[in-house]
Amino acid sequence: MSSKKFEELQNYSLEDLTAEIEQTEASYQKLRFDHAIKGLEDPMRLREVRRDIARLRTEQRRRELGGLSAEELANRSKLRKRRSNRK
Repeated sequence: MSSKKFEELQNYSLEDLTAEIEQTEASYQKLRFDHAIKGLEDPMRLREVRRDIARLRTEQRRRELGGLSAEELANRSKLRKRRSNRK
């Protein structure tokens, strides 16, 4: 995947996005294992893959929130406000 940009991720279908997340996470686990056992030529690759996973999950969450009704979003805002007042 290597640094998919925000615009590219918007063109993915939900199934493609989910499959890409699974594939990227599996790749990340393999890289971590290889790095622990024998080391990697480019250890910065771990950071890149981790950030790619975050981008994918962010897009997935954005779509999830986009599908909520106005009432569900208002409820969510109340919960977030209540949590922030606890501090």
